Amino acid sequence: MKWKKLAAAALCAAAVWGLAASVRAMADYVQAVKAQAGAGVRTYAAPQAAADGKADALLERIKAAAPQYAEPPVDAVVDRVWHAIPGYNGVELDIERTYAAMRLLPEGSPIRPVLREIEPKVGLDDLGPHPIYRGNPKKRMAALMINVAWGNEHLPSILKTLKEKDVRATFFFDGSWLEKNETLARQIAEGGHELSNHAYSHPDMAKLGRNEQYRQIARTEALLKEKLGVRDNKWFAPPSGSYNATTVRTAAQLGLKTVLWTVDTVDWKSPPPENIVAKIRRDTGPGSLILMHPTASASTAMADMIDVLRSKGIEPGTVSATLSTARVPPVEPAP
Repeated sequence: MKWKKLAAAALCAAAVWGLAASVRAMADYVQAVKAQAGAGVRTYAAPQAAADGKADALLERIKAAAPQYAEPPVDAVVDRVWHAIPGYNGVELDIERTYAAMRLLPEGSPIRPVLREIEPKVGLDDLGPHPIYRGNPKKRMAALMINVAWGNEHLPSILKTLKEKDVRATFFFDGSWLEKNETLARQIAEGGHELSNHAYSHPDMAKLGRNEQYRQIARTEALLKEKLGVRDNKWFAPPSGSYNATTVRTAAQLGLKTVLWTVDTVDWKSPPPENIVAKIRRDTGPGSLILMHPTASASTAMADMIDVLRSKGIEPGTVSATLSTARVPPVEPAP
């Protein structure tokens, strides 16, 4: 009987030792995973066990397909002609999420990629104060820039067309106009459009000293906040496109980037609307910034302008959306 008790004790001790070893092994594994995560090492979720190895085969197939989905990000640069050009996000296959989305599908199913964006290392903010004339040529968007200092009678028609086409534009307000037309400005804001700075009294900025330039921009910036609650404006559009290095630096001190245009509709000269549409068809491309005003010509041409952009695979939108690094999906052509 004594030897039986000794054998039982030995078996218990072995079991306890085995359990402790298992716990230690699991603890070591957890610590190793934590260490990898802390060091920025990418780990992949292990596929669930499968007797026929289907899960392992799927993971390997996804890994093998990853390079065909990879596109490196594009850094922001200062161009000799176009000045500051924003970057554009790259993309890569998210192996873990793609595997999770596919592991219950029949064997041999086509890859259903789950992608993630990769931000560029250099952004607009890293370039310092430079004017901006266009977005990144890889980004299939174009910004509608509407400078408002007059032309109230055409704004309702423009807003109606933008709403019907489900498009948001950027309206740059002259401060003195905003003071007199707060109700109309609020209607523009209610349409979900971006509201930005066009100085206070439509001056020739290049002819002003630094202090007056500061006053012109700061006064309108204060009105945007006071009248319309705008607290995240990023852009300043100099009236008539007149600026100098002092303008760009002064706007930057107020947290704003100076924005010009890629394509000018010259709508203030009252061209036939079809001429504006033809110009958009001919001259716009991905990343274009399109300048216009609340004129009869622009109002009449607006719907066709939007359709032409979409027929070229370019989505019209705001300055912020066009100049951001975020990728955009393919645009469906207008019917």
